[in-house]
Amino acid sequence: MSTTQESPTAAGSGANASDAFRASAARRGAAETTQERADRLFRRTLEAIYEVIRTEEVSYPEFQAVKRWLMDVGEVGEWPLFLDVFVEHEIEKVAAKSQRGTTGTIEGPYYLPGQQRLPAVTTLPMRPDEKGDKLVFSGQVRALDGRSLAGAEVDFWQADADGYYSGFAPNVAAGNLRGVVVTDQDGRFAITTIKPAPYQIPTDGPTGAMIAAAGWHPWRPAHLHLMVRADGHRQVTTQLYFDGGDWLDSDVASATKDELVLAPDRRDDGSYAVSYDFELEPAAKS
Repeated sequence: MSTTQESPTAAGSGANASDAFRASAARRGAAETTQERADRLFRRTLEAIYEVIRTEEVSYPEFQAVKRWLMDVGEVGEWPLFLDVFVEHEIEKVAAKSQRGTTGTIEGPYYLPGQQRLPAVTTLPMRPDEKGDKLVFSGQVRALDGRSLAGAEVDFWQADADGYYSGFAPNVAAGNLRGVVVTDQDGRFAITTIKPAPYQIPTDGPTGAMIAAAGWHPWRPAHLHLMVRADGHRQVTTQLYFDGGDWLDSDVASATKDELVLAPDRRDDGSYAVSYDFELEPAAKS
């Protein structure tokens, strides 16, 4: 008997994203920021807000509406969604200035740590009747000097053919279309999965209310998520998109980059195949 797919709610996705972020932040440790640096960042942020208020002559009713909206974002747990969609891309641009190797982009709110480890040639965990066109995604992980990185981890996650992520949508099994693929002795991998669909971020909560009030669209183009890491090297977090896909030029998260757009080959059986290699720079010395 088939099960009707339910759309994820903003509150449900927000709660899951908040839990996932806290778990991830606990693993990575706290940021080391001096009091002087904190003072500067807080003051500059407040000064930017004051400038908007003065320039736009924000009224008391508008201020109260913003205050209510901020409270709503926190109450439903949408801060990871809002910050990852509308702020993270600028943080990533700053980080990219000092980084070499494969181009990165945002992580987004749908990463879940601790997924199943899989061999270099593998099929992602999926439902027996998983919808969507078959996609074989392959490549190699190398150091900047061209050395292959055996045992590197390709931490991979994606939406399904309806645009839903496991762990954030009802009726999608935990771990579906997620896995940590370990490269072979030549640093190579080949992952069988399905082409994901574009999706809209949840719009039934305060983030959606903001988007509607501004007259924006809530859509993200279809993409694959990857964190690629190897001992002694800086982790690369990125997303790979598909040539000709909808919303490539107007991604709500402003995360697309030309060098991250794939052009899969269509095979005779209707499936797709594409290859993409990763280059990792040495880790910064502590």
